Amino acid sequence: MKKSFFASALALLLLAPVSVEARQWTLQDCIQYALQNNITLQKSRVQHLSALEDVKQSQAALLPTLSASTSQNVSYNPWPETGSYMIAGDKVQTNVDKVYYNGTYSIMSNWTVWNGNRNRNQVKLNKVTATQAALDSATTANSIQEQITQLFVQILYCKDAIEVSKATLETSRKNEERGQEFVKVGSMSKADLAQLTAQRAQDEYAVVQAESNLRDFKRQLKQLLQITDQEEFDVTADVPTDEAALQAIPGVTNVYEAALGIRPEIKNAQLGIESSDLQIKIAKAQKLPTIGVNAGVSTNTTSMNSNNWGTQLKNNFTLGGGLSVSIPLFDNRSTKTAVNKARLAKQTYELDLKDKQTTLYSTIENYWLQAVNNQAQFKSAQVSTQSAQESYELLSEQFQQNLKNTIELMNGKDALLKAQLSELQAKYLAILNIHMLKFYQNGTLK
Repeated sequence: MKKSFFASALALLLLAPVSVEARQWTLQDCIQYALQNNITLQKSRVQHLSALEDVKQSQAALLPTLSASTSQNVSYNPWPETGSYMIAGDKVQTNVDKVYYNGTYSIMSNWTVWNGNRNRNQVKLNKVTATQAALDSATTANSIQEQITQLFVQILYCKDAIEVSKATLETSRKNEERGQEFVKVGSMSKADLAQLTAQRAQDEYAVVQAESNLRDFKRQLKQLLQITDQEEFDVTADVPTDEAALQAIPGVTNVYEAALGIRPEIKNAQLGIESSDLQIKIAKAQKLPTIGVNAGVSTNTTSMNSNNWGTQLKNNFTLGGGLSVSIPLFDNRSTKTAVNKARLAKQTYELDLKDKQTTLYSTIENYWLQAVNNQAQFKSAQVSTQSAQESYELLSEQFQQNLKNTIELMNGKDALLKAQLSELQAKYLAILNIHMLKFYQNGTLK
């Protein structure tokens, strides 16, 4: 009986759910996971693979084609002319049958020797297009990394903001408890106590709201990572220091000049101009002659020949070849239109490059302005927080002595909370914008 009891207890222990701590995702963990699993990024990679197939196809088009064919036919001639001869494969046949069979066999090859270098320029154009597809994928990857970093920092800020809100809530509870004691001894009215209670309830809602914001930012980050399970999700990072927020800010010009050489969207636009030059060459080549050669072997058999099948194949064997030259004379303006459109496409690519350079500069300048503003705000917020903290501590002490009223205490606490949150926000935003500048400068995120 005891053995049965212990066996059952052991089974329950083994089957009981084990509490597993939530995985802590670092920024690098998030980025690496997204680069492998994000659907948008995977689609762009598929486009790159498709472009590589076009390259292989255009390269294969430089080689001769080779094809084999055969046909097997049965014919019925109900009234053949007596003594007539049936012609099959240019050979006079000796038998005359009502039902007869013909078979043909051939191998043909064609090769475009020269077509104004259109085929070779098409290979170059497809290679450029494949490189552009790879750069599109890199641009998407950079965009995803930026989004992940912004959400990651928002999550870190929300976690700290929750701690500040909880500390504020704890202070509100103590003030409410102190107010209840004042009411009992008759040194505070119930109306003032109701204000303290309302303040405590408001601070409880602030904590709930902050936790809701945290969950929403986590949801957005999980969406970027393509995570769909219900497993607990959380992020971790080194505690950001004040020095990190006050570090030197990279200059706009230095970051922009470095970004011009590494940003994939700029390289993509530059390759667009190169591809338009190739398109112009391909369009102009339509006015040039096309030279091709062909060669083939063929033979045939028929049932109306008294020779055996092998002899017929030998006797009817034919080997031939030829040269073809095609010279365009009048093409209803299609060549001129193609050339003009290719030149207009080049102008579009040139404008697109200028637009992307302008957008890049504006983005970098915006990050720089935000970094400068956030640093200044952080320094100011540090002073404001210190002042608000000292002021609230004095107000709290005077309130405990019933020297300050409820309104003054609540205003002091609100001022302290706003200062603390402003300091936190400025600190995280300064760090974020500085690291975004470094990302544009060297292409890595930390």
